Amino acid sequence: MIGGILLQQSDAGLGAGFGGGDGFSSGHHTKRGAEKTIFISTIVIAILFVATSFSLLLI
Repeated sequence: MIGGILLQQSDAGLGAGFGGGDGFSSGHHTKRGAEKTIFISTIVIAILFVATSFSLLLI
């Protein structure tokens, strides 16, 4: 899961968090190809991790 998060593109930078940045980081960006696959697989792995953790907590 950590590897999937680190592989994702992060062009935002610190300035974009405060409303700054260039047109790319402050506008709408559509994920395509491998970026979309990594994004969706990271979400699925995170959901499976949380579900497994809660199920082990109840055992």
